[in-house]
Amino acid sequence: MPGDFPDPSIMKVGDTYWATATSSNWGPVFPLLKSTNLTDWDLVGHVFPNELPSWADYYFWAPEISQEGDKTYIYYTAHKKGGNLAVGIAVADTPAGPYRDLGPLVAQKDGSIDGFPMRDENNQLYLIWKEDGNSVNQPTPIWAQRLNEEHTALLGEKKELFRNTVPWEGNLVEGVCMVKRNDYYYAFYAGNGCCGHNCTYGIGVARAKSLLGPWEKYEKNPILTKNEKWACPGHGTVFNRGNRWYMLHHAYDTRSFEFVGRQGVISEFKWTSDGWPEFRNDGTVPTKAAPVVPRNFNDEFTNATLQPSWQWPVEERPTVAVRDGKLYVTARPQHSGAVLGQHTTTADYTATTTLLNPGKLPAGTVAGIAAHGDPENTLALTAGSGKLQLWQLEKGKQKALGEVKLPTTATAAVALRLQAQQGNQFRFSWSADGGKTWQGVPGAPALINGAYLPPWDRGVRAGVLVKGPATATAAFEEFNLENEVVTAQTEGDK
Repeated sequence: MPGDFPDPSIMKVGDTYWATATSSNWGPVFPLLKSTNLTDWDLVGHVFPNELPSWADYYFWAPEISQEGDKTYIYYTAHKKGGNLAVGIAVADTPAGPYRDLGPLVAQKDGSIDGFPMRDENNQLYLIWKEDGNSVNQPTPIWAQRLNEEHTALLGEKKELFRNTVPWEGNLVEGVCMVKRNDYYYAFYAGNGCCGHNCTYGIGVARAKSLLGPWEKYEKNPILTKNEKWACPGHGTVFNRGNRWYMLHHAYDTRSFEFVGRQGVISEFKWTSDGWPEFRNDGTVPTKAAPVVPRNFNDEFTNATLQPSWQWPVEERPTVAVRDGKLYVTARPQHSGAVLGQHTTTADYTATTTLLNPGKLPAGTVAGIAAHGDPENTLALTAGSGKLQLWQLEKGKQKALGEVKLPTTATAAVALRLQAQQGNQFRFSWSADGGKTWQGVPGAPALINGAYLPPWDRGVRAGVLVKGPATATAAFEEFNLENEVVTAQTEGDK
């Protein structure tokens, strides 16, 4: 599942696999992907494509997709307005939606995350979740509590199943997924540091003969760890195809790391003679996968609406229109402006777009192409006020990197290009002749270091922005993103 798809969850309905993943502070919230072969995934929509749940504002994490009877449920984490992280739930009549939010189920003082449904030996439904103690330097208990069949409220008292107690787990255990096999319940879980270049994540397992325990952690934990190709595997869902067992989880490609983000990976495991799971490849993520095909993207804006893969900051949804082969974006004055972005899937890629009528943009308005981290961290090449400007926004502070006067030959249209190398080295250029010849911005570095761009839990997006008064609108014609597949970094790859 190439691209930034952390904490992935999977289920099968009929002959179709459905998956979703963390969207964090990018909207639309929670992608819905489907596949019949576990290799080719189509993005078919989102759990919350338009309005956010009324109780939540950001940090949309760890959706768990589950088919129960004729209903599809999404157990998810979000930040509660005026509070902390909470576990909520949404329901639909089909996996594709539309989904109706049922509200938050649990919101502890230190935060509640990573909800997972499981039925006990008496077929009673439970919610499993993590208390987010590590956010306040406390342990991280895994809790279980009865959930009513309407999926609207918890019942009775919660019971602790286990917590972080052994060295490899570091300051947390989280992301529990459970399966029942023979006489045991198995809890697959993640431990240690999830994110960033210095991550330490791995996967462990515990088992119990009763859902409420006592739980026994496997003495050979962690059972899935990093290798040269993939780093920090963790937080996923177990599933089987006949007698073969798998886990869809996330991991960082060691070439692109946090710049692409945590990508969806499937690892196979078998069961030992004494009933414990054992991952293949000596307990590491597979180094060889299905043939890698670059996941490129092209939008000529010929549809009546945006393609579903476009994303925006979840709290700053832009006003856009698509018509006659053009994308119209209304400006925003704050942060990076009005933002649209696309997943990147490799460390090396090229994005291009054409900005129409840059010479007619209203005063105080700029528009162009950008590498987006979040609203306060951006690299952009924009046109406006008669010039082209290359600039960066880092922690909300803007810095000019170079500029050039907009030539009269480009006042009707200017092509803009962004090129990334190794995930964090960026080059920007522009063209006044439709992309036949390209030139850089005088005074700007040949390569710009964008290592500061991605937040701790997200990858970089490539896209467009329009910054200025909310009365201004900019028009774009075609956006193209070409990803170059390069194998993982090795000692001989300099």
